[in-house]
Amino acid sequence: MAEAVVGLLVVKLGMALAKEALTFGGALLYKEAAALRRLFGKIRDSKVELESMQAYLQEAEQFKDTDMTTAIFVGEIRGLAFQIEDAVDELTYKLEEVKHRRGFAAKMKKRLKNIKTWRRLAAKLHEIEAKLQNAKRRKKDYSIGRSVSVAGSTNQGQALHFTKDKDLVGIEENRDRLIWWLTSGGDDGGDDDLEQRSSKVTTVWGMPGVGKTTLVAHVYNTVKVDFDAAAWVTVSKSYRLEDLLKKIAAEFSIAVDVTNIEMRGIAESIHNYLQGKKYILVLDDVWTARVWSEIRNVFPSSGCIGRFVITSRNHEMSLLATRESAIHLEPLQEHHSWLLFCKGAFWNNDDKECPLELQNLARNFIAKCQGLPIAIACIGRLLSCKPPTSAEWENVYRGLDSQLAKDVIPDVDMILKVSLEDLPYDLKNCFLHCAFSPEDYVLKRRTIMRQWIAAGFIREKGGYRTLEEVAEGYLAELVNRSLLQVVERNYAGRLKHCRMHDVIRLLALNKAKEECFGEVYNCSAAGAFSVVGARRISIQAENLEQLSRSGATHLRVLHVFKGYINVDLLMPILTSSNLLSMLDLQGSRINMLPNEVFNLYNLRYLGLRYTEIESLPEAVGRLQNLEVLDAFGAKLTYLPNSVVKLKKLRYLYALGSGEAYTIGSIGGVKVPNGMHLLAGLRALLCVKASPEFLREVGALIELRTFSVCNVRSEHSAYLSNAITKMSHLVHLEIIAAAENEVVQLEGVHLPRTLSWLGLSGQLDKASIPQLFSSWSYLNGLTRLQLAFSNIDEDTFSCLHVLRGLRFLELINAFEGKRLDFYAESLPKLRFLHIWGAPQLSEVRIAEGAMQNLIELWFGFCPELEFLPDGIEHLRALEKLRLVDTSEELIEKLRRQRDSDECSENEMKISHIRNVTVRLRHKRLLERIR
Repeated sequence: MAEAVVGLLVVKLGMALAKEALTFGGALLYKEAAALRRLFGKIRDSKVELESMQAYLQEAEQFKDTDMTTAIFVGEIRGLAFQIEDAVDELTYKLEEVKHRRGFAAKMKKRLKNIKTWRRLAAKLHEIEAKLQNAKRRKKDYSIGRSVSVAGSTNQGQALHFTKDKDLVGIEENRDRLIWWLTSGGDDGGDDDLEQRSSKVTTVWGMPGVGKTTLVAHVYNTVKVDFDAAAWVTVSKSYRLEDLLKKIAAEFSIAVDVTNIEMRGIAESIHNYLQGKKYILVLDDVWTARVWSEIRNVFPSSGCIGRFVITSRNHEMSLLATRESAIHLEPLQEHHSWLLFCKGAFWNNDDKECPLELQNLARNFIAKCQGLPIAIACIGRLLSCKPPTSAEWENVYRGLDSQLAKDVIPDVDMILKVSLEDLPYDLKNCFLHCAFSPEDYVLKRRTIMRQWIAAGFIREKGGYRTLEEVAEGYLAELVNRSLLQVVERNYAGRLKHCRMHDVIRLLALNKAKEECFGEVYNCSAAGAFSVVGARRISIQAENLEQLSRSGATHLRVLHVFKGYINVDLLMPILTSSNLLSMLDLQGSRINMLPNEVFNLYNLRYLGLRYTEIESLPEAVGRLQNLEVLDAFGAKLTYLPNSVVKLKKLRYLYALGSGEAYTIGSIGGVKVPNGMHLLAGLRALLCVKASPEFLREVGALIELRTFSVCNVRSEHSAYLSNAITKMSHLVHLEIIAAAENEVVQLEGVHLPRTLSWLGLSGQLDKASIPQLFSSWSYLNGLTRLQLAFSNIDEDTFSCLHVLRGLRFLELINAFEGKRLDFYAESLPKLRFLHIWGAPQLSEVRIAEGAMQNLIELWFGFCPELEFLPDGIEHLRALEKLRLVDTSEELIEKLRRQRDSDECSENEMKISHIRNVTVRLRHKRLLERIR
């Protein structure tokens, strides 16, 4: 992980050097210029040295656990890198501090004082350079070679996967599927003989430790007797193609002289040996799809039967499977977890039963493991060697939440270590950052991406991808590697929410503490809380007394995950950690920021989401490096004039929480004149419209997300001109000043990049057909939300031109009596929500309409007395929700559910997995199916 620290520092040094020209561009005193020139020279020397060291550190990570000399050296490098970072951050801070001195005399006095600072920092970097050279010399003098360590490291992550059949738990369904695929055609309706005379690839993938190898090993040992030739090969992370072919040949018992034969000869020997045979090959723990693409042509594909099984922790490997022959192995269900735990902890007992007095503790262990078999097995084995007493078990449990976690579950720690070694340094930082959220915390895609960008973890790649695109790619890669779990995808299949498995999180936090990446403060430790060397703190306790006394001085990131904290105890931390770059107070019940926040000149991220803060002072303009100001859901009503000084701002969120389905409650903010100066903004949400603002906002051509409220008819021309200039816009929301305000959009030219469009306010009924038709070129428009739009039967049909829609939501927008969906209309629509249609009494769905619809909601439609006519044609529909529709309809469905007879309604919705009804005035909420 030291290479992650160094890699991030190299980027920061590059950014500091970029300021050199700007610094010397102004009028400098002679001594000031000389001191700064020497300081920048030392920064440049440090950058060159650290760049040269990065590759070595990445390799050293693999064997530092078995080579103490290397471990000490890597630790020294990490500590020196932190010292360099402190020096560079202090330089940035001091340069910024001068700008905020008022008056010529005050500025000059500060500049003269800073000459001493520049000399001190240059001397410090010179001293660090000498320490670095001494560390390198000692490493060379005392190193005894690393051949043994490196050899040992090749087996990391490979545990002994031998489990007795009687001890296997929860694999029955996947075992049977895998055996079927391997021993028969596996596809109904195909030609059995043809299927048998071909090659077939099956993949088993899932997060580290979920039991992939155990499952496949059991099946392999069961079926290999049915094959003429069988081989099991574990593929190392850093495999060589020639070595891999030699291993395959050896496992198939092919008689070749591997020492004197070329790679092509080995490949031919394997091909010739398997020709005409029925064979099976397991490739275990494959890290990249390139492995299969490089060797697949070695194996004969005609005149033989070939079965291949690939296990991997990477999702991309599932794409190699033949047809649908892929298994995503998930954590165990609770009852299977209990059985596995008892088999391990009480293996020597005949009944394998947990004593009654230990059952609560046993459930705690199982809950902590969250169904991860390797963790359950590790803890079970450990407890089997302990006296079966509550005191002993409680000691072990406490170790799970401390630095002892890797000792309690060493197999999982080893697997995670290998996974981390395989990550590029910037991805390692991103992964560890995710671990600082509380247990079971749901990570939101956009929030986590903004934090990564503000933390400096994300770099532009080649100039053709934005920082946001790179960040989303990193998030997808962590999911692909099974280090994060998908919680929810949005209507377009895009990742929306994810989380980190608690066992992985525990070990990641342990790693973060070892590497001084950061620590969690939960007020659980007795005595003082030590933050020596820690760069990041995640506050997950409301009592801050220990942390306030900790003397934290090197913090860069402070996250608060508790609502009720004493701001007075937070102030000493902010004062001593003036180089802080990220402060996230999301959800904290604070109504005013401490003044100390506005002296954090290096701050890049200020998170005030869902706080009680009602206003920001003019001092916020001092935060010249701020990139993210997130006050979504706070109580702000206006932004101070100084906000226009924040030239580096990329994201500005300021939206108060309002009542659903009402326009007047939308809590937009008033902004000062001069918003056009924030040229780098990517997101601006949600601003109250005014002619002055709408004239200026057109200059923000980098906007991807834009939300404006309080829009009136007279604003139409200004709004049209502004939006026309936003050529990169993806998310647009326009909210009228009142429900009866007509929003004139005829002159608005929406950009082709638009994906999400929300319109709240009346539309001119006469111009609606032309308006909707004018959007037909928006092939990327996937979500449309209309509220209070005054749509009727005829105008609704005009929406059918939007054939790319995946989510359509009408909120108090439909005033007609009948909804018609024609054949082949809305072919990609997946979600349809109709809310507040007081006259709607009939819905007709033609066969062939909305063939991909999976979710259909009707809410507050009191005249809807019948199920949609043609709902049976929606074969993909998974969820139907009826909220405050006709009481007669809901009661009818409830009665028919309880009846033994199969009614017409029952037949219509028999294919829908989830049918839920709700009557709010009766406090009724029931699932019918």
